[in-house]
Amino acid sequence: MKVTDFDFILPNANIAEKPTDKRDESKLLMLTQTGQISHHKFSHLLEILSENDVLVFNNTKVFPARLIGKREDTGGKIEILLNHQTGQRCWEVIGKNLKIGRAIVFDDSILRGEVLLKNGDTYLTEFNLEGEDFFSELEKIGLVPLPPYIEAKRKVNHTLYDNDKERYQTVYAKERGSVAAPTAGLHFSQDLLEKIKSRGIKTFELTLHVGLGTFAHVETEQIEDHKIHQEFYSISQKTYANLIKLKKDGYHIIAVGTTTTRVLETVFSKRQTTNDEMRTNINGWTDIYIYPGYQFKFVDGLITNFHLPKSSLLFLVSAFAGKENILKAYEEAIRHNYRFYSYGDAMFIS
Repeated sequence: MKVTDFDFILPNANIAEKPTDKRDESKLLMLTQTGQISHHKFSHLLEILSENDVLVFNNTKVFPARLIGKREDTGGKIEILLNHQTGQRCWEVIGKNLKIGRAIVFDDSILRGEVLLKNGDTYLTEFNLEGEDFFSELEKIGLVPLPPYIEAKRKVNHTLYDNDKERYQTVYAKERGSVAAPTAGLHFSQDLLEKIKSRGIKTFELTLHVGLGTFAHVETEQIEDHKIHQEFYSISQKTYANLIKLKKDGYHIIAVGTTTTRVLETVFSKRQTTNDEMRTNINGWTDIYIYPGYQFKFVDGLITNFHLPKSSLLFLVSAFAGKENILKAYEEAIRHNYRFYSYGDAMFIS
């Protein structure tokens, strides 16, 4: 299957540079798996959901993983993005102008790092701090790791926004570890969540720490040849057992976001062994790659944003609802001035 089959023309005006004033005021496009489309406001989700629906959220928390420093030897500017931790003081990072054996320093900070080796597009870097000391320093000097296309758009428009630290984070974020937000969850306000729960609609949480794979372009001609970065996930045994029972009882399992979808499909396609079910948490690394032809094992509905052309996330939603349905819905969204990507509007595929 060709990557170019998943291309579409997206006007620059439809790319969201900033979030809506209020989280649940974004638009919501409803798409059924038979191709029917309707238009709503995200807060209307309260009336759309039924007591037979179960919402599953990714509670990962974005940390300030973007660091601007300089080479200690030359003073040249360096920008790095922390991806994931590989040891007490070692991190896999992505960046430019990094040299093996050279130190990175940061203004007004005791933090420093040394580049140990290069591995593909990433560099293994050892820092002089660990644990909470390390993360405390990140809170002082780190920046919100906004997606590159937002940064580029803002540089062109010479715009800055002070609310990124709060808005590029879900209201239910708990488990620190992501370099990108699970963006479908950004539309939920605390008020909307409380109203959903008060209606008796069941909600559960799991964790997937979003890594560099979110930003990776598909460089292959055939979608089958693309490789997905591994990302860490965790789901409690209690949540796992409850979801199995609810699914057997006929409840409609709705994944909030593609990250949640990937965890549910990873965990429930494996159907953990009895020993796994006795553990406090079921966790591991997933590189599950979902594209058309995949048969979903557990997810019945999906809340998601509008994704980039020729992206792995577009492949995933096309696998769920059908490529023709998705591309038709995207055309409709463009005509109705929906906002695309991380700070954009939402789609509910049911």
